[in-house]
Amino acid sequence: MSDDLIYMTATEALRRFADKSLSPLELLDAQIARAEAMRDPVNAFTDCYFDEARRAAHAAADRWSRGAPKGALDGLTVAAKDESHIAGKRTTYGSLITQDFVPEETSVNNERILAEGGIIHARTATPEFSCGAVTWSRLWGVTRNPWNPAYTPGGSSGGSAAALAAGMTTLATGSDIGGSIRIPSSCCGLVGYKPPYGRNPDDAPFNLDFYCHTGPLARSVSDTILLQNVMCGPTPRDIATLYPKLVLPAEYPDLKGWRIALSMDLGSYTVTEEVQANTRAAAQVFRDLGATVDEIDIGWGDEVQRACWAHLSHVLGGSLAGLLAEHGDQMTAYCRDFATQSHDSTVAQFVEALEIANAAYARLGPLLEDYNVLICPTTAVPAVPADYDQSGLEIDGTPVRPELGWVLTTPFNMLSRCPVLQVPTGFGASGVPTGMQIVGPTYRDATVFQAAMAFERAVGGWYGSSAARPAL
Repeated sequence: MSDDLIYMTATEALRRFADKSLSPLELLDAQIARAEAMRDPVNAFTDCYFDEARRAAHAAADRWSRGAPKGALDGLTVAAKDESHIAGKRTTYGSLITQDFVPEETSVNNERILAEGGIIHARTATPEFSCGAVTWSRLWGVTRNPWNPAYTPGGSSGGSAAALAAGMTTLATGSDIGGSIRIPSSCCGLVGYKPPYGRNPDDAPFNLDFYCHTGPLARSVSDTILLQNVMCGPTPRDIATLYPKLVLPAEYPDLKGWRIALSMDLGSYTVTEEVQANTRAAAQVFRDLGATVDEIDIGWGDEVQRACWAHLSHVLGGSLAGLLAEHGDQMTAYCRDFATQSHDSTVAQFVEALEIANAAYARLGPLLEDYNVLICPTTAVPAVPADYDQSGLEIDGTPVRPELGWVLTTPFNMLSRCPVLQVPTGFGASGVPTGMQIVGPTYRDATVFQAAMAFERAVGGWYGSSAARPAL
């Protein structure tokens, strides 16, 4: 098996399908072989549909041979997070409680992927009910980071990220209610996109929670754009989706004359020196591209983290609380604790969280009128241990909130109309990647992709050679 084949970008694979130098079946078979080899050391996939995928790849190969591809993704594999629905195939949500749930309807995102010829060959692991920033569950076990299996690939879209980093899929889907696309993208050295609220459809009831977003993960900016353009757009099945559909361009101007704001800690996070060093190096890349980068005081305090947790406890925790009486003994400890904590959530705390969100945007909004984008670390440490139980966490001797205190993502779920794109910045001493968030003004998606595209070209991209891939 060629590493170059399994790490091929989606855009390159499509070009080769078109010139008939590569068959979708050849690519799929290489990825299946890789997935089977990585089942134990990485454990990224839950249910797999390899036989069905081979039939789909054969049909795609026939269409490409006739010069008649079905759509934008024809013949490409897309690993789908095990929380979205495919009619007739179970969705487990990573839980013993729902391990036999089989939906009757396909989620809009998966429907669109399949309509464009995408091949959903596997479902990807998630923490129970996506309520963690790590990926392990009693149902599926521990998912590990391909760069260093002692560490988590992040969560909750950790299986998607691990599969991409290990060469098991071309593209992957995720969801992000507190950083669940950006955290694993950072931990695994990927590009991950949290679109503005309403840009992509979501399933009920969380389509109505403005913290919640669905989006793409990929190994390049262009691949992220490709999948985002498929997932994006209004649907009558989700009242929150925005008209008209936004189609992102594939090419962008340079960054000369841009002004970029840098916040290393968002006002209240403890960030390790190695993450800071990689973020400063990334800032220098932007300077070398002709942008001005100013380190700023964002004006936030620890009230932002408190407000984020209050909202998540009230909404996501509250949604799980009803399971405690009948199913508490089946839940993972972190899920049970999250559900139990929601009992202490009050309406007053929820309203206060909204007030804090408005106050935080009163600082960020004007800042993004003066600067094109804000950049900041994605995680405060490269990653935590793979089996971390979300309790008792310290960074450089400082106790932090155990659930989300090691990630700088959740404030931008609170400020959900801002597009946020995660890109890799380097590696920690553990060999685990680090990442940077590029935060744009509300609903100006193309702005963050313009910045990311220029950055990717300047650093030469990621995964382009054997030396730039996990050694597993």
